[in-house]
Amino acid sequence: MDRFQLYIDGVFEDGAARFPSLDPATGAAWTDMPEAREDEVNRAVTAAHRAFITGPWPKMTATQRGKLLMKLADLMAEAAPDLARLETRDTGKIIRETTAQITYVADYYRYYAGLADKIEGAHLPIDKPDMEVWLRREPVGVVASIVPWNSQLFLSAVKLGPALAAGCTVVLKASEDGPAPLLHFARLIHAAGFPPGVVNILTGFGATCGQVLTTHPKVAHIAFTGGPGTARAVVRNSAENLASTSLELGGKSPFIVFDDADLDSAANAQVSGIFAATGQSCVAGSRLLVQAGVKDAFLAKLKEKAEAIRIAAPDDMATEVGPLCTARQRDHIIATIAASQAKGAKVITGGAPLPGAGFYFPPTILDCSSAPEAPALAEEFFGPVLAVESFATEEEALEKANATAYGLASGVFTRSLTRAHRMIRGIRAGVVWVNTYRAVSPIAPFGGHGLSGHGREGGLAAALDYTRTKTVWLRTSDDPIPDPFVMR
Repeated sequence: MDRFQLYIDGVFEDGAARFPSLDPATGAAWTDMPEAREDEVNRAVTAAHRAFITGPWPKMTATQRGKLLMKLADLMAEAAPDLARLETRDTGKIIRETTAQITYVADYYRYYAGLADKIEGAHLPIDKPDMEVWLRREPVGVVASIVPWNSQLFLSAVKLGPALAAGCTVVLKASEDGPAPLLHFARLIHAAGFPPGVVNILTGFGATCGQVLTTHPKVAHIAFTGGPGTARAVVRNSAENLASTSLELGGKSPFIVFDDADLDSAANAQVSGIFAATGQSCVAGSRLLVQAGVKDAFLAKLKEKAEAIRIAAPDDMATEVGPLCTARQRDHIIATIAASQAKGAKVITGGAPLPGAGFYFPPTILDCSSAPEAPALAEEFFGPVLAVESFATEEEALEKANATAYGLASGVFTRSLTRAHRMIRGIRAGVVWVNTYRAVSPIAPFGGHGLSGHGREGGLAAALDYTRTKTVWLRTSDDPIPDPFVMR
């Protein structure tokens, strides 16, 4: 059995204690994990701060940092099968998804490897004839990166990649749920040759690990992905060290289908948008808004597709939907469906957990067209549950799409180019997909607003978030500066 360890200052070590990690497919413990507490967190942050100030890292050129990131990308591509196997075992994500995603994640490190020596300053055409003024972009310092269990290698790449490209050092906290792949990833960091302390990887619980990390006085920036409740605690914690924050917090994304859409294409995208990753995705298209004239036909297609989905063990390449990661997710879904039914929502398919071991829940469709107060329309399930509403007009579709406290992603399906542009302008979300869904790239910024957070991950914008601007003034005149207290 592989023994997982914390990675602090270039050394692998056991934590203050160990705790069991459950296999979501069986509900039973399959191994144990190291727990970081105050001492381990303090040592990790201290190591990161020391590595930022002294040693080889701050002396490296941007190009040298890029070469290290490229080496990490190559190692990650080689280790993709092992990482995929661990993520599937520890989180329940199906192996066909973890394999494809982790292979692509290596491209994120390649992108930021190439971007490292392209983070530029600027020369200012200042209004003073005897001055040269320019701007330098410099790394902010120690970054606390906190990621959830779902898509954790991707969510860490969009933080680590730009932070390291910018010259920062990082303490990465993996979720206490399913941390195995990130603890294994630490071995790749070590093998790539990053200097000790540049990247430190921990796991542990919120009160004894996360709070210590986010309040630490040497932390300059906090990059967090998770839920709004935890994010509020992170923001309150950041008042202690006045760290800047970037928050990616999930959503309740509208998936809008007009009556002129290609319904077969839209149905396939909707199935992917809500049932892929067992619905455990921040961009899940969990609110279907379908035009009234095609509602029945479209729901019939969705019901047929949902009921044909193969639910089985996550390590089987033929499986299409696996278990939820935790029992508390399953319980939250059960309670929210019941509360929505009490408000008038109708179950079209699914709706109850599957019998037997593990945290399995079937693809579920709830018709909330006659239940506008149903919690299913407002609350994030983080599971394979689709809430459906209908609309009559484009104006009504836009109004319902924006009737949410979230603002992360959205999808629009229509053959009308002019309508697509009107919807793009009107939807309040950080991402709008038109006639597609869930497309991502390291080149494209990603993020939201409202309860979906702030800041962007991906693209050049993310790297700039890990820098601060230094303004440099240089006087070019050889004349002495006049005595300011002598009247002339």
